[in-house]
Amino acid sequence: MNWHKRFVQQAVWTNELRTYLFKRTGMENARRVLEVGCGTGAILADLTTSAAIHALDRDPARLMETNSHIPQAILTCGDALFLPYDSGIFDITFCHFLLLWVSDPLQALGEMKRVTRPGGNVLALAEPDYNARIDKPDALVPLGRWQSEALRQQGADPGLGVRLANLFHQAGVPIIETGCLRARSTFPPAPVERELEWAVLETDLAGLVPAKELFRLKRLDEEAWLRDERVLNIPTYFAWGQLMPMV
Repeated sequence: MNWHKRFVQQAVWTNELRTYLFKRTGMENARRVLEVGCGTGAILADLTTSAAIHALDRDPARLMETNSHIPQAILTCGDALFLPYDSGIFDITFCHFLLLWVSDPLQALGEMKRVTRPGGNVLALAEPDYNARIDKPDALVPLGRWQSEALRQQGADPGLGVRLANLFHQAGVPIIETGCLRARSTFPPAPVERELEWAVLETDLAGLVPAKELFRLKRLDEEAWLRDERVLNIPTYFAWGQLMPMV
């Protein structure tokens, strides 16, 4: 599984939203920004800013790949639950498909708040709700149930997205804007995109679903796309919060 390709694919899904939010939060004029859970640098590679770019991930191999894509970034290997930064030093702190993967998303969000300056911005750009996944035709409905179970077995919370706004409230991060990304099923993906989606499914479901059954469902999936009968929607939420300025 090529995870950088997957992260780039996810970045494409949120490109319009990020362009909007980064403009609203003053990314172009920021002095210091942080991505928590940067993966291989797919999001950082698109940043347009003169700010000092900081990035944290707990996987050293992914940080090495990030360095190859964004050599100017200041990279740190660390835990989102205990960010190794001083308080109040970042203008913008953001994450992308991260909170569902941490054991305590409220603590992670609290840490993002802590390292952000008064008046600064905290962004969770994409958190899915796999429990509300929609699949059509009906024969493909089991895929969503299996994927949610596979994610739980990996330590993720597949339904976190729908609780994102409440997490911001609990963390004391005043919300400026929140909502759900536009459904991707509105735009039939190219064959290469479908292959990547299946590569992720096959990785997640290995050992959980027999390979023969996955192959059968993959054929049904492809045939449904060709007949323009396929619907696949995983509701994915975002939240933008801005801390109160000092008085």
